[in-house]
Amino acid sequence: MRRRRGNPILVLIIGLALTVILVYLFSSIFLGSERKARKVVHEFYEHESEADFGQSWELLHTEMQARFGRGAYIQDRAHVFNGHFGADTFTFDISGAKKIKNWKMEKDGETFGSVYAFEVEQEYHGKYGHFVFVQYVYVVREDGEWRVLWDYKG
Repeated sequence: MRRRRGNPILVLIIGLALTVILVYLFSSIFLGSERKARKVVHEFYEHESEADFGQSWELLHTEMQARFGRGAYIQDRAHVFNGHFGADTFTFDISGAKKIKNWKMEKDGETFGSVYAFEVEQEYHGKYGHFVFVQYVYVVREDGEWRVLWDYKG
């Protein structure tokens, strides 16, 4: 009696498919949060660089929105960056992705269990020359969405 062997190509294809699925699940679970947090930072500064301050305000955490009403934020950002610097747009670079436990925006403020910290370098060319600013940005989940915070402990 002859024993029938499985098709080695089919076994290879199934093995590769399972490997891809496992890698995807692993990266989604363990790297997905960091990637999503970085994406929000990118979206935020993309809106800022296009002077779309209303959309960037929407990505701020409610603690930040409480500091700056929507209208005041839009007016201040346009006034400072466009008015004072004479820069209509800017470029930016996001680096770092450090997970921090029990972080506070203010010395006596709310403690956030887990945040991602990023460093954002913003480069402006305006009527007063070439400027580069570095801002430290923190991202936390709020009501299932990633939101932007700044550090005020200074």
